[in-house]
Formats: sequence, C-alpha cells, structure tokens
Amino acid sequence: MKIEKLDLLKPAIDFLLAEGFVNLYPPQADCVKAGLLDGQNILVSAPTASGKTLIAILAMISYLSKNKGKVVYLSPLRALAAEKFLEFKKLEKISLGKKLKIGISTGDFENIEKNLEKSNVIILTNEKMDSIIRHGVEWINDIGLVVADEVHLIGDENRGPTLEMILTKLKLLENKPQIVGLSATITNSDELAKWLDCKLVESNWRPVPLSEGVCDGGEIIMDDGTTFEVELSLRGTPIDLGVQSVKEGGQSLVFAETRTRSKSLATKASDVISQFLQINESKELEKVSKKILANNEHTDLVKTLATLVKKGVAFHHAGLNQNCREIIETEFRKGTIKLLSSTPTLAAGVNLPARRVIISNINRYNAKIGANRPISILEYKQLCGRAGRPQYDDYGESIIVGNGNTDDLIDYYIKGKPEPIVSKITDDRSLRTHVLSVVVTNPGIKKDDILNFFLQTLGGQQSRKPTIKFAIDISLRSLLSQNLLIKKGERYAATEFGKKTSMLYIDPLTATYFRNTIENVSKGRLHTFGFLHLISNCEEFFPKFSLRNKDYETASVMIENHASELLEPISEYSCSRSLLALQYWITESTELSLSDSLGIESGDMHRMVETSNWLAYCIREISKHVERVDLLEELTNLRKRITYGIREELLDLVRVKGIGRVRARLLYKHGIQNLDDLAKIPVKKLADIDKIGSTLADNIKVELRKVR
Repeated sequence: MKIEKLDLLKPAIDFLLAEGFVNLYPPQADCVKAGLLDGQNILVSAPTASGKTLIAILAMISYLSKNKGKVVYLSPLRALAAEKFLEFKKLEKISLGKKLKIGISTGDFENIEKNLEKSNVIILTNEKMDSIIRHGVEWINDIGLVVADEVHLIGDENRGPTLEMILTKLKLLENKPQIVGLSATITNSDELAKWLDCKLVESNWRPVPLSEGVCDGGEIIMDDGTTFEVELSLRGTPIDLGVQSVKEGGQSLVFAETRTRSKSLATKASDVISQFLQINESKELEKVSKKILANNEHTDLVKTLATLVKKGVAFHHAGLNQNCREIIETEFRKGTIKLLSSTPTLAAGVNLPARRVIISNINRYNAKIGANRPISILEYKQLCGRAGRPQYDDYGESIIVGNGNTDDLIDYYIKGKPEPIVSKITDDRSLRTHVLSVVVTNPGIKKDDILNFFLQTLGGQQSRKPTIKFAIDISLRSLLSQNLLIKKGERYAATEFGKKTSMLYIDPLTATYFRNTIENVSKGRLHTFGFLHLISNCEEFFPKFSLRNKDYETASVMIENHASELLEPISEYSCSRSLLALQYWITESTELSLSDSLGIESGDMHRMVETSNWLAYCIREISKHVERVDLLEELTNLRKRITYGIREELLDLVRVKGIGRVRARLLYKHGIQNLDDLAKIPVKKLADIDKIGSTLADNIKVELRKVR
C-alpha cells in the first residue's frame, strides 16, 4: 500500500513523502484496511520496530484534517514522551486548513498548563493525563483521538492501574473518542481489544528479520536449528558474543542484570573493541569523551564512562544523569559507539536498536522479594525486540547466555508465548487511590455506581463481581475512617482533605501520614531535617537506598546533630541513605562528594530532587489545609533548597535566572549576598568573577530587574 494512495489531504501526503515514507509496512496497511483513517478504534499488537509510530501519525493527520477536536498521545515514560514530542513537532509543517500546535506536559501533577488548551496534539505521561482528568479540565470533552503507547503496561503493578483508569474514563466520555492502542505482542490481545472496543490488528512482521538463540559453552543454537561457534576468552561469553558482531560490522547491545555488571561488561569489552575503530571514529570518540568530562562533575562513574567511550564502548543505566545518557544514546544511534552495555531499563525507554542483542543473564534482582528471579517472557521479548536496525541491518540476532540449560531456555523464552496481561487495579493501594478519584470527580455518587465504573475496567472484566465489590467496600471504609470521604444516606462525597489528596496525586495513606504528622509539629523552631525524613520515608519517595554497614555511624551523627528539627523520634535504623543524600544535597555537597561518600550517582540524585520537590509541595499544601500557616515559609524555602541544592543564605540569589548553586556560592564568597548587593555591583566587576563573564553578567542584570 503506497502512501500517495491514502485517503489524506495532499499537504499531508507531501509531508509524509518528504519524511521518507513511500510504502506502508504490513501492520500499517492492515490498520488502514481496518478503518484507522475512518475513526475506527484499533488495537495494534506487533513487535518493536514494526512501524507503530507511523500508525499514530496517520491517525492524527486523518483526524485533524476532518475535525476540530484534540489528539492526546499517552506515553508511559517522560523520556519516551520527549522523544515523541520531537517527532510529532514536525506535524506543525503540514497545512490542514489550520495551524497545528503540538504541546507536551509530563511534570508537576498540580499545575495544569494553560498552553495545552491551545494545542491540537498533546503528549502526556499517563500520570499527567490522570491528573488532568481529576482536575476536571474543560478541554477533555474536546478529545477526539487518544493514542495510547505501550498499552501492554496495563499489567505493570506500578504504572498499570493509572493507564487502565484513564482508558476506562476516556472510553466512557460522551463524545466517544477514537482509541488507538499500541502494544507489544501479547497473548490476550483479543481480551484487551474487546475491553477497549477496538478492532484487533495483530502482526508478527518486522522490517528486519529476527533470529533468536542460546549460547552455551561457545556454541550458539538458533531458533531455526542453525548453529555456529563463538571464540571464547577470559572476557566472558556476553562480551565475546558482542565482539563477534562488532567484528562483522554490526553493533551490539548487551543487557546486564545490575548497574555494576553493566559497567564491568563494558570495561571488559573496551580494549578489544578499540582495535576495530577507524582513525576518524577514534578522533570523534575522543571529542565525545572530552564533552562528557567538560559537562559533568568528575565522579568515578563519569571518568570511567569517558575513558570507555574513547574505546568505542559505553554503559547505560539510571545512575547516569540525563546529560550523559543523551550523549551515549546519540553516539550509539550514529554508530560511533560499537558496544553498549545496559540495564533492562533501556528496553522500556528510548529506541536504541543494534544488530545483535545479548541477554547476559535471565535473572533480575527483585527488590520486593529481596532475591533474584527469572525475567518474564514478555520482558524477554521486549529485550530481543531491540535486535536489528532498520535501514542498516539485513537481520537482527538475539542471544541468551545459557548455563547448561539450552533446551529449557529455548522452550520457555524463544518458543514461549508472552504472559497474558492481568489487571492490577484491585491491589489495595491502587484501588483506594482510584476509588477516591472517582468520588472526587463524581460528587454524590452511590456505591453501586462506583462498582459499575470499576466493572468497566479491565480488572472488572477479569475478576468476579463479588470480589470487586468486596475490595471497593474495604477501600470506602478506609477512606471514610481517615476523613477523606463522607457519606450522606447512600451517597459518597469527598471531604476537602479528600479533594486535596486526589489533586495532589498521592496515595491517601501518604496524605493521612503527612496530615497526622503535621498536626503534631511543635511551633517556633525549624523542622528541615524532620521534613526530609517525612519525605524520604513515604511510599511515593523514589529512589530509596538502604543504609550500608558503613553508613550507620554517619546516620547516627546526623540524627544527633539535627535532633531539634525532628518531627518524631527516629534512629539510624529508621532512615535511608537517601535521607543522608538529601541532607548533604541541601548543604551544597557536590555530585562528586555524594558519589564518593554515599555511592549516590547524579542520575539518582536528580530523581530524588524531583520526587522530594513534589512531596515537599504536597506537605506544604496539606499544612495549608490543616491551618499550619507557621510552616509555610519554611516549606517554601525547603522546596527551593531541594531544587537548587543550597544552604538557606543563597535563597535570595538563586531567584535570578542564570544563577544556580555554584554561581550563587561564588557570588556569596565575593560579598554579594542578596539582590541589593547584586544590583549595586557594576556589570564589569560582576563579569570578572569566575564562571560569570561579560555575556552572563549582562543577562543577570536583565533578569535581576524582573525579580526585584
């Protein structure tokens, strides 16, 4: 099926041809035949790289050319949302009789950006969409097309219930928006399609043929029965497999079970991979290495990464900050990095294919049970789906490293079917959270109507009605007992505290924990360390690192030094390494210091800062609700200190755009301690201060006028 034959406006056809699309892939053509361009609900169940993004684009263009409403694109992750925003931003070039505007929002759940109202296509994380629905934003009724990416994640115990809730709410809208679900290959896709009232388009087609196999003792057995050998060395089988592919002109992606192993595997590969580099590639990688060092603090992790990159090798995991990860992703896409060793988070995030994918271990550490356990078949299929780069490779290979269990691995993973998607909506935490949101958005609702709503979720289809009813009864009793709901006759409504909790987007148990603690806070003194403990101790806080043996003494001393700030008595056994990191951060510890003393890397610290800022905001809002106005200024300042990583005396200076933690401290050391001092210093003298310069000095003076 040719692009130029599609029932789309000429400007849209011209745009698609200019973007390099000529013929549709089979799954894309099947969607068009199923009514994608005619408003038909479609669920696409197909492998990675089978062209699902173009399916979304075709649906968007078709809808926007015929209707005035909005398109919402739902993404499970911020990184994926940002990637799609850049792709869809190109749609603004198309003339469809109106000027298209693409918007994105993935952050603050309390703040609903006004500019979204003016956008035709809005890219949102699932959580942001849920928050927008809870806030009752008017433009929800203008949504005419919903594209839900990675729909199979409904089965994820953490993110799944939110996606399930918003799809249930969206499909129940009066205007019945078109739903296009994009999913990996799953066993019960027909059940998912029935729930969403979608036509199912199922395909196993891939643009690059994939072969899967197992390597054991140097012999690789592929799924088609062919065998070949790999030359084994002291570097280990995963790297030997990766090296073999690079030697043959491909790239390799090695999945490791832990961060430590991903770094270790990359290190083992570096010397041999460097031998295959061309002179121009080595020069380019030298520049990339310098860029990594120039833009980041020189922690051991960053220095190791920069050293490995020079040799055409890198590692990728959540401990790296966004800057490092983006550099690595860009260079791997360009082909300058030949072998990338990564934790599995990469498979669920950005699209980075390679000719050969190596799964070094089928076990993963599971924090909930505190032990290793085998990955699911669905996760395996997601990992091996990264094999084969369209436009570059004629084939893709995925190889599991075995250990005397080749037949079992072939039967279970390669020949096995992915696990069916099972709803997690009835889990205690998700149910109390979402029962509250249903009552908040439907004040005066009866229990039978709450039950009827949840019976229309996927979980409602997969569970017996008495089971759902019993779980809802427990949630309602819990929410009533904590004063989040009130009941008048047969009808339920949210209290002001219940509404606030739902809008803040936190678990009702966390909100109750915050409220009860705040109500008992003593007056007339600072509580900074106590607030940090409250933040790092709740369920929502992430990432949470437990104390190592060598950290207990540090924790004990820190608790003693800040005893007057505590909200409740604590010991070193009731705090985490994350609490220590937060306290160090707001007293201006560097990333290097945090890495050396606590083993907390910059990527982890960034996520802690983001989560803590949101939770500090929640505590401030609940303090307002319980009329503890005496706490508001300290919590406002704490949020800024968390955001910038500064002591209290720098709060004034960081109000000026362009002045962060490092420059603020330099200015303070030069006697510029507040905005008045900054206003008095001549531009030339300001420019002479280290890390300022003439351009920034001018900008600072301009920005200063805006905040004074």
